[in-house]
Amino acid sequence: MTKDTFLITVPPQQLRALRGWNVTPAHLAYRIGRGPHLYRSGGEMSLRGGIMVVDNQDFDGLGSIAPLCQEILRECQARNFSGCVLDFEGRLPPLEQIAAHLDRSFSQRRLALYVPEAYGPCTGHARVMIPSALSGGSLSARLEEAVERFGRERTVLALERAAEDFFLPSPSGSGTPLSREELQSRLDQLRPSVFFSRELCARYFTYMSRETGAHFVLFDDCDTLRRKLEVARQAGIHTFLIPWAEAEGCAQQLGLQRLSLSPEKGPLTGRQGMGYNGGV
Repeated sequence: MTKDTFLITVPPQQLRALRGWNVTPAHLAYRIGRGPHLYRSGGEMSLRGGIMVVDNQDFDGLGSIAPLCQEILRECQARNFSGCVLDFEGRLPPLEQIAAHLDRSFSQRRLALYVPEAYGPCTGHARVMIPSALSGGSLSARLEEAVERFGRERTVLALERAAEDFFLPSPSGSGTPLSREELQSRLDQLRPSVFFSRELCARYFTYMSRETGAHFVLFDDCDTLRRKLEVARQAGIHTFLIPWAEAEGCAQQLGLQRLSLSPEKGPLTGRQGMGYNGGV
């Protein structure tokens, strides 16, 4: 029986919360800045093991990518990371080049690279993250299509405890994201009949507003995340990525396992960094 692998994204200041769990920490501590250069969270971090997560919030698209890719590779080797998640938003040619360059160099060194779905075609070895949230269609069909495109070993389900409020009709298929507090407020105020969509593996309800008309609210809870895991497993997918803030309250439903670690051992050692400053 194939075992599940859980990659848990977590900022350095919350890293100790993962102590004792059989999961792989994905460190939310890196980003691409101008230069381009790799920047990491400040302070004297002692991150060891797990994987690094790199976002592109400060990337301006200028400069040579080769030195940046070397910085990322050196950081992985220096901190004994087994891989890197490219948490890229949008799709730009320089970001495609970074993904393709890292795909080659990581594959040669047997390091794992994880990329958003839009960057899957730019790589031949990287693992492709498929978002779990849908507003239409079927999750099962979506994952089967991803497996056909990228292969089972390369397909990763990126779990998200999503909640969105849609106007009806919704031609764009996009809604307004709701925080957990906003969702609970609607549930408490409206007391709607809540239904479960087998195709989307999500819960939903509808309501009417005098000002804005008909609305459709689609949301996840611990049970829907569990069901999405089951659909992924049926498709042969056994690698999952989820933020600790969303996994913590659903650990039992998701099947996260505990470990027996002595206080002196484990990957969670050293000081945690806060904020972002200078280069690596």
